[in-house]
Amino acid sequence: MHRTIAAVLVAASLASPAGAQTAPSPGIPAATTSSQTTSSFSLENALAAGGMPSSPSAASGNSTASESGSSGSAPLPSVAAASAGVDVATAARRVAGLRPNPEVQAQFENIAGTGIYKGLRSSETTVGVALPLELGGKRPARVALATARLTRAQVQSELARADLRLRITQLYIEAAAAERRAEVLSEQAGIANNAFRVSSERVKAGDVSPIEEQRADVLRINAQVAADSAARQAQTARANLETLLAAPVTGPLDRAWFERIDGYGPPRPIEVEGTLALAAAEADVRTADAQVRVARSLRVPDLTVSTFARRLEATNDTAAVVGISIPIPFFNNGSAFVAQSRSEQTQAIALRNLAVIDTRQQIASAQTEVANAAAIARAAGGPALTAAQEAARIARIGWTQGKFDQIALLDAERTLSQTRQTYVDALAAYHDAQARLDRLTTPAPLVSGDNR
Repeated sequence: MHRTIAAVLVAASLASPAGAQTAPSPGIPAATTSSQTTSSFSLENALAAGGMPSSPSAASGNSTASESGSSGSAPLPSVAAASAGVDVATAARRVAGLRPNPEVQAQFENIAGTGIYKGLRSSETTVGVALPLELGGKRPARVALATARLTRAQVQSELARADLRLRITQLYIEAAAAERRAEVLSEQAGIANNAFRVSSERVKAGDVSPIEEQRADVLRINAQVAADSAARQAQTARANLETLLAAPVTGPLDRAWFERIDGYGPPRPIEVEGTLALAAAEADVRTADAQVRVARSLRVPDLTVSTFARRLEATNDTAAVVGISIPIPFFNNGSAFVAQSRSEQTQAIALRNLAVIDTRQQIASAQTEVANAAAIARAAGGPALTAAQEAARIARIGWTQGKFDQIALLDAERTLSQTRQTYVDALAAYHDAQARLDRLTTPAPLVSGDNR
């Protein structure tokens, strides 16, 4: 009689978890799928809150358009700082195009002396204008350098936007994965709690040793601690996303997007030329080239042409004075600055070549991570999960009928929980690698430095 009652209690208490194990969505408790009926907070919503376009390619046009194409909210600090850098470079380009200012000069000679030079009787007053003339193409070289720096600032602005988009995406992935882990561990805690209750009933019925109740109690406590910890991590992950966006994240996250694995075949070759990841290094090379041009132009001395009108107080006559001055490059002929600029140019070219190698390696690694994570997620969410669910179902039935001991049941439940967590981890790794791959392969924008 006691054995019959215990079997009935086991079957009743484990019926709900068993139903949850065979939910339509792989690795997802059926009780949580009801959230799909409500409006979810999608990745697109998060990107829009951060002022990002819906896709990385939408930002590959003119940089000035992307700066004004964000949402009406204030830009986030990283984007605001990069946009301010563009404004600084724009102002510097205007300054570089300005010519040297003329000088007004005045001289008073032969005053306050003795004899005939006493007072102002023999004074000579000279008033004129001195105009510096830049030679050697200094102004065009200066403008070209400022334009190159403006282009670099515009590229940096796009880099800041791409990095922000990646950061928002990664925080969204982290929050979605944390919530999924919390769901899995919460269900595991429920199963452990039911197992403890059934073990207590079987001990009371005299069917099993009290050691099984103690073992079930330890597992119940550990499972509840893990579930509580996962719930706190999910709250923290959502709070971190809200902090970055400076906006509330309401409603459930987009479960359908998180579970989706796009078709992915063999890694395709991607040419790094023209990508945003390489645009900064290319801009640095152009800036270094312009700096060499400026250094060479500075080796040509400038002329200062001056013209004056001189008045002689003694005779009340006026005479013109014309002067030309040119510096003598004796101590500094500009060769040292040219050598420095050429070394910086060589360094920029080397860093650009290194950036090509690094970008190719990073793209290849990201492609491999995407493919591996997709394969693991498909396996963990498909055949592996099906097998783990079936093993847990058989273990429950066998334990209910006394054919399996408690260790076999707990091992099957633990394997099922680990398979679900592996599935969630693989999904998170897949989306993270895909986001990094999108960041690396984003095309460089058409900057407007030459037109400003």
